[in-house]
Amino acid sequence: MHVMFEEDGVFKTGTILTQSDASLQVETPHGKRLKLKSANVLLRFDSPAASELLPRAENEVQGLETEFLYEVCGDAEFGFEELAADYFGHTPNPVEATALLLKLHAAPIWFHRKGRGRFRKAPPEILQAALAGLEKKRQQQETVERLAAELAAGSLPAEVAAILPQLLTKPDRNRLETKAVEMACETSGKNLPQLLLACGAFDSAYAYHRARFLSEHFPEGTGFPELAFPALPEDLPRAEVRAFSIDDATTTEIDDALSLTPRTDGGWRIGIHIAAPGLGIPPGSPLDAVARKRLSTVYMPGEKITMLPDAVVERFTLSGGRDCPALSLYVDIRADYSIIGYENRIENVPVVANLRHHDIEPLFNEETLANGLAEFTWRDELVRLWEFACVLEAGRGKPSANATSFDFNFYVDWSAQTADGPGRVSIERRPRGSPLDKLVAELMILANNTWGRALSKAGIPGIYRAQTGGRVRMTTAAAPHEGLGVDCYAWSTSPLRRHVDLINQRQLIALIRGEPAPFARGSAELAAAMNDFEITYAAYADHQRQMERYWCLRWLRQQSDLTPTAQVLRESLVRLDEIPLVQRLPSLPPLDPGTRVRLAVEGFDDLAIEAQMRYLETLDANSRQGNPSPESEAARETDVDEA
Repeated sequence: MHVMFEEDGVFKTGTILTQSDASLQVETPHGKRLKLKSANVLLRFDSPAASELLPRAENEVQGLETEFLYEVCGDAEFGFEELAADYFGHTPNPVEATALLLKLHAAPIWFHRKGRGRFRKAPPEILQAALAGLEKKRQQQETVERLAAELAAGSLPAEVAAILPQLLTKPDRNRLETKAVEMACETSGKNLPQLLLACGAFDSAYAYHRARFLSEHFPEGTGFPELAFPALPEDLPRAEVRAFSIDDATTTEIDDALSLTPRTDGGWRIGIHIAAPGLGIPPGSPLDAVARKRLSTVYMPGEKITMLPDAVVERFTLSGGRDCPALSLYVDIRADYSIIGYENRIENVPVVANLRHHDIEPLFNEETLANGLAEFTWRDELVRLWEFACVLEAGRGKPSANATSFDFNFYVDWSAQTADGPGRVSIERRPRGSPLDKLVAELMILANNTWGRALSKAGIPGIYRAQTGGRVRMTTAAAPHEGLGVDCYAWSTSPLRRHVDLINQRQLIALIRGEPAPFARGSAELAAAMNDFEITYAAYADHQRQMERYWCLRWLRQQSDLTPTAQVLRESLVRLDEIPLVQRLPSLPPLDPGTRVRLAVEGFDDLAIEAQMRYLETLDANSRQGNPSPESEAARETDVDEA
C-alpha cells in the first residue's frame, strides 16, 4: 500500500512500512523513512508505484482546465476526490485524483484552500480582482523586460531618464524602472555607473559624479529661490583705515581683510576685518533658511556651489574700492609686537585693494624676505604683519603650516573639449606655509581665539572647533584646540562661506551691542545646527577630495608619455610628486618611506576614480622631497589652513 501526503507545501509519496490507527511509517522512493500522522495522508493507493504517481499525474494535469473546474464545482467547500468524481463521471483512479489535486493547488486565486485536500471556489468579485492583479503584474513584467532590453542595448528609455536623480542615491526598488535597471545590469554584466554611461545618461564620468553628488545634497538643484535681498546697514561709522585682502585669484567670497595703522604713541593698530552678512541676514529669515540648509560653500575643481546667492555675496564681500560692512577686531601692539589690548567694532571698512597670491607671492616670499624686498605697494604693511604673525606663531608653540608641504591649485578650462569630456585641467603646486599663508593664518587664528574667548567669558554660547587627545570635534562650549595651541577656537572668520561662522558672528554682534544673543545657553537649535554642519561639511569635503582625485587622473591622461615620480608613504602606497594623488601600488618592492620611485601608468577607471600603475625603478633610496598635501586648501581638515 502506498500513500500521498503533503510536507512543507510539497506533495510526496511513499510506501507504508508499518501503521497504526494514529500514525504510520513510510519509505519514500528515495529511500528516506518518515513517520506520518494518519490525518496527514491525502490519498492511499495500491497502484501505480509510489515513484510513478506524481509524474503520471503531472502529465494528466495538462488536460485539465481551471476555468471549467471553477464552473462545475459548487459554492460549498469540497474535497479534491469529490470534485474528481464529478469531473470524471466515475470514481477517480489515483492518477486522476492526484492530477485534479495538483491543478487545484496550482490555482490559489481560483480555489481557496480550506484544509488538507479541501478547497472552496473564490467568490466571483474576489476572483476578478485577483485576475486583474495578475494581468497588471504581467504587463508590468513586460515593461520591465522592455526597459531592460533598451538599456542593455545602449539606449536610455525616457521612463528611466525621468528618475535618474533618484536612481543615483536613493533607488526605489519597487519602481518598474529600478527593476529594469537592475535586470539590465545583471544581463549586461555592467554596474550602475557603467550602464548609465553606456546608454548615454551622462556624457562623461565627471557628469555622473557631479549628478550623483547633487542628487544627494542638492535634490532641488543648485539655484536659489526668489528672495528679498537684505538691505545694507546705513548707520555704521566709517573706519579710518586702508584695508586690503589676500586671496587666491578665484576667490569671490572675500570674508577677511587686514589693515595696519601706526599708533601715535608708538607701535601699530592691526585691524582684522570680517565681512558682516550677520548684519543683514536676520536669524529665521528666508535667506537664513537657505544658508541653514546649505551650511557651507561647496568647492571642487572648476566649480563651486555657494552657500549664499551671488547677489547677496556681492553685497557683503570685501571688494576693493568701496566701503563694506564688517565686524572688526583691532589689536594694539607695541613696537616689539607685544599686544597691548583689543577692541571690537561694527563699522564700514574702506577696502582699498584685493591682493591676489599670483601677483604678490613673486614679490613677497621667503627668498625675497631673506635677500631684500623690492619696492611695491603694500610692502611695508605685509612685512609688519608677517613679523607679527611670526611672534604669534612662536607664542602658540605650533607652526601654522608644515613648511615642507605643498598645496595644489586646480584650474579647469571648460572651453576645451577632450576625448574624456569637456574640460582641460592644470594643477599648480605651491609651497604651504609661505609668508603670505602664515600672515593670514595667524591673524585668523588670533581672531577666532579672541572672539571665542569673549563669547565664553560673557556666557554666550558659540560653536567651537576643539581638539583633545588628537580628536577634532565641534562643541557649543569653549574647549582647547591642542593642534593649534589655543585655549578655544570659534570659527568666525568665514561667514560668507560657512553657516557656523555666520551663527558665531550674530552672537558676537549681540555681545558688542549689548543685546540678547539669538541663541541662549543650552539651545537645542544651536546644537542641531552644529551637528548638521559637521555632517554636511564632511560630506562636501569628501566630494571635493573625490573630484580632485578625478581631475588628477584626467591630468595624467593629458600627459600621454608621462612616467610620473612618487614618494613611498608606506608598504604598497605612494604619493605622486607633481599632483596630489595617493596611489596603491601592488608591484612596489619593499622600500623605506620617503624613497622616490618612477611609475608607469597603465590604465584608468574614471567611474571608480582609480588608476592602474606599475613600479618601474627606484630613483634614489636616500632622497627626500617635500611632502605634498593630498587635499586642496578648501577641504583640508587642518584648522590653521581653514582659518
